[in-house]
Amino acid sequence: MGTLRRVSVLSVGMITALVVAGCGGSTSNQAGASPKPVIVGLITKTDANPFFVKMRQGAEREAAAKGAVLMTGAGKDTSDAAGEVTALENMVSAGAKAILITPDSAGVTAAVKKARSQGVLVIALDSPTDPVDAADALFATDNKKAGQLIGQYAKAAEAGKTGIKIAMFDEAPGSTVGKLRHDGFLLGYGISDGDSQIVCVANGGGNQTDSQTQMENCLTKDSGINVVYTINEPSAFGVYKALQNRGKQNGVLIVSVDGGCTGVGGVKDGRIAATSQQYPLKMASLGVDAGVDFAKNGKRVSGYTDTGVTLISDKPVSGVDSKDTTFGLDNCWG
Repeated sequence: MGTLRRVSVLSVGMITALVVAGCGGSTSNQAGASPKPVIVGLITKTDANPFFVKMRQGAEREAAAKGAVLMTGAGKDTSDAAGEVTALENMVSAGAKAILITPDSAGVTAAVKKARSQGVLVIALDSPTDPVDAADALFATDNKKAGQLIGQYAKAAEAGKTGIKIAMFDEAPGSTVGKLRHDGFLLGYGISDGDSQIVCVANGGGNQTDSQTQMENCLTKDSGINVVYTINEPSAFGVYKALQNRGKQNGVLIVSVDGGCTGVGGVKDGRIAATSQQYPLKMASLGVDAGVDFAKNGKRVSGYTDTGVTLISDKPVSGVDSKDTTFGLDNCWG
């Protein structure tokens, strides 16, 4: 394997290129030199979230193995569609043959379609484009299944109990992933939106601070909440903190999605009862593979590829498959 070096190539967003040397490719175009290596782009919603850090690591590793050049870009936050669009346009201009993107919203759709019309393979990672077929393919967790698993877990864990009061913490209005996980939880629990057992629905932004504030509001509305669904683990920790501040953390079942190392740690220490673990490194690795294959062989991948989800809990329940936190920590990210 050759050496790696990271160089800045564009000033918009956080865009860099991972150049792989000595792997059968070269950036030189001098006569007699090896052909230029394939350029693959990766655009994530942010560059700070551990989930996306692990995704970038997976892409870097696979690009190195394939002798490709990896360009990376990121929005400023999870709602920066404009930043993602600018990164995508710059990567197309730089000669990327394939671009992997974690689409922020429908705000990236036109740019994705334009890139495809210019012959670029575009693969959505983690969450679908809107509409789904705006991109060539989707490599992602089955987010509805992830929600369904924790819904099934919560239902089984609370079986036989009366007076169930559920709070649901979504990400933000319009979030595709948020809706899929929300709907999956309801399916797994066997209820629908508007069910009398659901006493509070809030948008915690997928972060600890906002979720703590929203949980405090939910507890003011109904102090008897005893089951909480959360979009992700930072949200779960915010919920737990709000409960802890009121001395109500015991006896409240919190379930979540993501499976990051910190989140699995929360399952291990009892703050979270169960979480659905997903695998961002695998998403990116498969995406880079598909991008290089397209550039070299013209094979355009299509459709949905499920990158897997596993329920993690140290308190298994009957009828719901799960793995313990030892497995979770061995396979976590962040």
